[in-house]
Amino acid sequence: MLPDVVATRYVTPLREGGSLPGIVEAENLGTYVVKFRGAGQGPKALVAEVISGELARRLGLPVPELVVVELDPVVARAEPDEEVQELIKASAGANLGMDYLPGSLGYDPVAHPVDAELASRVLVFDAFVENVDRSWRNPNLLIWHGDLWLIDHGATLYFHHNWPRAAAVVHRPYKWDDHVLKPYATALPSARDFVVPQLTGEVLDDVLALVPDEWLAEFDFDSPSAARSAYREHLLARAAAPDAWVPA
Repeated sequence: MLPDVVATRYVTPLREGGSLPGIVEAENLGTYVVKFRGAGQGPKALVAEVISGELARRLGLPVPELVVVELDPVVARAEPDEEVQELIKASAGANLGMDYLPGSLGYDPVAHPVDAELASRVLVFDAFVENVDRSWRNPNLLIWHGDLWLIDHGATLYFHHNWPRAAAVVHRPYKWDDHVLKPYATALPSARDFVVPQLTGEVLDDVLALVPDEWLAEFDFDSPSAARSAYREHLLARAAAPDAWVPA
């Protein structure tokens, strides 16, 4: 299971994107960027964050620690913004937290060249999970202590927004023309050889087990186990057809 922490103080909203994440302090003295289940994107964005983020970690890609943040709406009592108050009230219970990287910088492809192998592995990973949010306009990459970090995977796995059509898009090619790391991703064959063999049922089972049941129980399936089986089936089918989606 992901670590479970209890929020003790809502610090400030991050006015980036449509989900209005916020910085929250927890009882373990950690500080986290929290995505709220009550946001417009709903629990599916949190499910995508866990599956894709933890899969990236198992592929050796740098992702900040993910936790489940238990939220009592009382933490919003000192927040003057009514929109934030309503969001927190709608998000009681389990939310998704990502370790806050203080002093990190947004990624600049000109100022921060990336090793070819790392850039290529990130691109192949993004192709597998169909990440539409790694463009030069919105890289969702940070530089922290000189290293590259991957953040914000809520827009991945977008097949799960239309399960009746999920099987039809297993072989969907990945559009990577505007991927922010494309200029540096010159080692795609070796990255493919590294990433694809690791996309196994065992690894997916490990990752899917980390998704809280209550997020999976809120949509589409009769039980969390049925939801996990559907994700597993789709992702294994995609992993078995790399010629369809690995950029070349």
